[in-house]
Amino acid sequence: MINAIANRFRQFMIGWKSQITYFYRGYGKKKSQRSPQQLIWLALVGGLITLLLVLSVVNPGIAQQPEPATKSFLVATRVIPPFVFADNGKLSGFSIELWRSIANKIGVQSKFVEYSTVPDLLAAVKDGKANAGIAAISITAERQENFDFSLPMFAGGLQIMVRPPEANSGGFSNILQLLFSATLLQVFGIALLLIVVAAHVIWLSERNHKEGIIDKSYFPGIFKACWWAAATLATQADEMPKGVLGRVIAIIWMFIGVLFVAYFTAAATTSLTVQQLQGDIRSVDDLPGKLVATTAGSTAAKYLRDRKISVLEVLKIEQAYDALQSKKADAVVFDAPVLLFYAANEGKGKVEVVGSVFREENYGIVLPNDSPYRKQINSALLSIREDGTYQSLYDKWFDVKKS
Repeated sequence: MINAIANRFRQFMIGWKSQITYFYRGYGKKKSQRSPQQLIWLALVGGLITLLLVLSVVNPGIAQQPEPATKSFLVATRVIPPFVFADNGKLSGFSIELWRSIANKIGVQSKFVEYSTVPDLLAAVKDGKANAGIAAISITAERQENFDFSLPMFAGGLQIMVRPPEANSGGFSNILQLLFSATLLQVFGIALLLIVVAAHVIWLSERNHKEGIIDKSYFPGIFKACWWAAATLATQADEMPKGVLGRVIAIIWMFIGVLFVAYFTAAATTSLTVQQLQGDIRSVDDLPGKLVATTAGSTAAKYLRDRKISVLEVLKIEQAYDALQSKKADAVVFDAPVLLFYAANEGKGKVEVVGSVFREENYGIVLPNDSPYRKQINSALLSIREDGTYQSLYDKWFDVKKS
């Protein structure tokens, strides 16, 4: 600003050089004989100089001209298909091509710098390591406190991705999961204890009977008694004790067996029902009680935590996909366009996107606070929408891929 004021002052002084010289000479020769006309001219010159200085200070825009945007412009981004792809070090995707169109409009030579997570990307912009950031960055009130955002470049929101129904029902793996569930393991433990107790009672009552079904010696008599107790518990006994006490015990044991079979059936049915319900996720209302995978630091993670839903936070969205398919998570919640692209391409037949878009949000280009490029970028975005460039990019990376 000081240089601009100096330049303006020099320009002004060139026009008034002769007058100043005249006044200076007149002042030197006839110091005591200054005329009123000379004083008036000196006052006018001083007043104009003072006015120019005041205007330059009050309105610095007069002295400051926008610098031409010709220097290298660093843009932070992260791989998140279909917004950003990385293939052998070359970046492509909707966000990449959109930025290149904007860069051409505003006349900057840009260079992309990759980061692995959204928090890393935002930190790079905040710390001055990048002039801007673009990928699939949601505009939120919390982020707005620390950054400037462009006009919305994409309208999206969150959606749910789950395994297809056939992946959650039937199959040998589900049967094994049922057999080794905590509920059925408790049932088996109780049954084993009852069999051991009943076997010893029958052995004691039958060992001295001359026609008894149990051998007198503990071994192998106790093994035969255990077999009889287990078969009777399953309502499959093929012979009865001979002694009176043994038969009374057998009748009581058969009633216990009926109750046990009913309890076992109820427990198994409940476990299978729970497994089926866990796979029946169709909306946000079905998420409580489930383990949901998403990326750390994302708006999806915050949304789930705020609603007390169990969250499995991972660094990259690809890890969330793996957790879902390996049944380490019951669902994935993330940006709808990203999930739709994966379900229609790499995850086709393995996953499905369910329910409608919720928590609608806009994506924008993130900039440092008070960025001088914000107005230029917004103007370029509006121009790209008006001339059809934006629609062409959208059709290329979304409509075609989803179909």
